[in-house]
Amino acid sequence: MEIQFIAGFAPIVPDPARAQAFYRDTLNLPLVTNADNPDYVAMDDFGGAKHFGVWPLADAAESCFGVREWPSDVPVPQATIEFEVESIEAVDAGARELESNGYPLIHGQRTEPWGQVLARLLGPEGLLIGLSYAPWFHERV
Repeated sequence: MEIQFIAGFAPIVPDPARAQAFYRDTLNLPLVTNADNPDYVAMDDFGGAKHFGVWPLADAAESCFGVREWPSDVPVPQATIEFEVESIEAVDAGARELESNGYPLIHGQRTEPWGQVLARLLGPEGLLIGLSYAPWFHERV
C-alpha cells in the first residue's frame, strides 16, 4: 500500500450548529451544506495537507503551555489541525478575531523553535486548532 495524500479530515462534533458557526462562520472555510444531511458541511479540493504527524501529547503540552504535562483543567485534544494563513501578521490578526468572537486562545501568536508562527485554541469539540504561518510553505523556488 502506498498512501498518496490525506483524502479527508473531519472533526467529529457533538454540536453541529456550534461547530458550523466556528469553522464556516468564524474561520470562513468554504463549507457547503450536504443536501441529504444539513448537519454535515464539507468542502472538496481545498488544497490538501502539507504535513501529517503523530504528535506526542507531552510535546503538544510543551508547545502550548511550556510544560511536558497537559494541564488537568484543559480538555485533552484527540487531534490537531493547523490552518495556514498568508503572513505572520495574519496569524496575529486571526487570533485577535477569534478572541473577539468569544474563542479563548491557549496562546497567542508566537514563534516555535523550528520557525513556525502559531496561535492556538481548542475548537468547540476539543480539537487543537492552530493558525499557522510556516515560512517554508511560502518560499518561492
